[in-house]
Amino acid sequence: MGTVGILLAAGRGRRFDPSGVQNKLLQSLPHGDAVVVASAKCLLAALPKVVAVVRPKDEQVGAALKALGCDVTVCPDADSGMAASLVHAIEYTKDVSSWLFALGDMPYVQASTIRGLLAAIAAGANIAVPTYEGRRGNPVAFSRSYLPLLLALKGDQGARSILQHYPVCEVAVLDIGIMQDIDTRTDLISHTR
Repeated sequence: MGTVGILLAAGRGRRFDPSGVQNKLLQSLPHGDAVVVASAKCLLAALPKVVAVVRPKDEQVGAALKALGCDVTVCPDADSGMAASLVHAIEYTKDVSSWLFALGDMPYVQASTIRGLLAAIAAGANIAVPTYEGRRGNPVAFSRSYLPLLLALKGDQGARSILQHYPVCEVAVLDIGIMQDIDTRTDLISHTR
């Protein structure tokens, strides 16, 4: 199987709502979609298969993503950090040739950016990262050659250490969405597609 999209949607969003009552992924954006729905739609527009990783007892996020056509899997130890979700997703999709990891709280990434990263991987890059005005953003694509390092990840840094120590193909894009995540209520209205 080729590249699979992985939507990491298992975070708690504590900066958005420290009490944990309101899930930022379910908040509506100005155009009407929930944050995680907009994030998933971008991936689904560019990839035939998208696996969404959600945390336990997060039925609303899981149901919303399943309704869009995502394959939903629950990461039992999601609270231990982003690496747990990454590793869970990789173990769930071990038969693929590459992964494109996107964040559930980044709804403004454009499908053209996803396609650019996929093209870089198809052309032989082992890691592809988008850049906007020289700054790296998300999502990030990895070829299967990084399987052992990805499976060894721990904590809440995701794959940052791999990106810092191994060759990366930077794909310049005109997509400020690669820098825009939803961390606060202000972010819901201050970013625009």
